Amino acid sequence: MRSADDVLLLIDLQYDFMPGGALAVAQGDEVVPVANRLARGFTHVVLTQDWHPAQHVSFAANHAGRAPFEMTTLPYGEQVLWPTHCVQDTHGAALHGDLDVPHARALIRKGHHANVDSYSAFLEADRTTPTGLAGYLRETGAKRVYCCGLATDYCVAWSALDARAAGFETVLIDDASRAIDLNGSLAAAWAQLEAAGVKRAQSADVLAGRV
Repeated sequence: MRSADDVLLLIDLQYDFMPGGALAVAQGDEVVPVANRLARGFTHVVLTQDWHPAQHVSFAANHAGRAPFEMTTLPYGEQVLWPTHCVQDTHGAALHGDLDVPHARALIRKGHHANVDSYSAFLEADRTTPTGLAGYLRETGAKRVYCCGLATDYCVAWSALDARAAGFETVLIDDASRAIDLNGSLAAAWAQLEAAGVKRAQSADVLAGRV
């Protein structure tokens, strides 16, 4: 069992990111059993859930004449226009039914502000609006954050970078994550993660206490 200082952050294991979902990540469903194995080795697990209103600014459907995966500029910067996904209280927004983490202590919902997207579990895409996760982790005595889930190059990478920036030792568990890899986004994400001091690990090494 990992130290009580260690937190496993399971990111966006929701139906819309699974094969057949509105914003499917290839082999995303393969992450679920790995996440379950990892969770059994941690006393402190936190889940995140993308939780968008139907009128969310990141949805291409809410921009006349625009298609999914086009780029646009919003007041806070460049934004990918996504297919409508993880709409509040829909099946697509639900956590995968095979996810078995009954001891999870907290659930962070993100992307619920209609006018700003949110990849990171720590900060909205405007880079100023906090979710409260950093404060929660500090108050519960966390020192290390192990990140995994969907998708490696977006929500997982942004969360790992923000965990590191918030002062936590941070590890991204590679085989417990899958990527979208849009226009080279996966390689770019790993370059940023390495530069920030985020460690890259495999689930077996984490469970064995080697990382």
